[in-house]
Amino acid sequence: MFVKICGTTTEEDALLAVAMGADAVGFIFAPSPRQVAATRVRDILTRLPREIMTVGVFRDEAPERVLEIVQECRLTGVQLHGQETAEESRWLGERVQFLIQAVPAGAPELAHIDDYGANAVLIDSATPGSGQVFDWSLAEGAPSHRKVILAGGLTPENVGDAVRRVAPWGVDVATGVESAPGRKDATKLREFINAARAAAPAGYEGTESGPYDWQEDL
Repeated sequence: MFVKICGTTTEEDALLAVAMGADAVGFIFAPSPRQVAATRVRDILTRLPREIMTVGVFRDEAPERVLEIVQECRLTGVQLHGQETAEESRWLGERVQFLIQAVPAGAPELAHIDDYGANAVLIDSATPGSGQVFDWSLAEGAPSHRKVILAGGLTPENVGDAVRRVAPWGVDVATGVESAPGRKDATKLREFINAARAAAPAGYEGTESGPYDWQEDL
């Protein structure tokens, strides 16, 4: 079970997420209470293990600028969370190691997700970062041939039910494991990651052994 901890703002929280077994750490470059500067992210990444996916989250940013930040920080992944066109997404997908295309639950774009050239599709609530849970049945129509990451209001208490209901490739959380906006809570992180992996079907990637080696699956 691939687990991404998003909205990371400090080196302490990034290292904490890794220590608790996260596969990916996300940094928000779009306007947000959890927005971080490229210079800070670059410094944080020097302390993280190379096998951990590091994801920059962008919204309606020029593709060229996204790539510039990726190269400056040495990020391994990009998550597009705005109104990017399929052409813009494909352009970036050809230039980064791992591309995640975020789509609101029930959006018509899900039917055309192949056009975006993403490695994975992240299904979120209509208001990203709100911590609001959406109707998980809307995620059940996601393409079965694409890696699906479930987000939107997940917490240590409900992530197990979400995994059993939707059977995603991975889960993504920000507000659900915080003690305050932009600050992670160690107990919530541990409980979230353990609950997500415990709910995954037997034999699922990373269920027993911990972090999932995403690079082997490219």
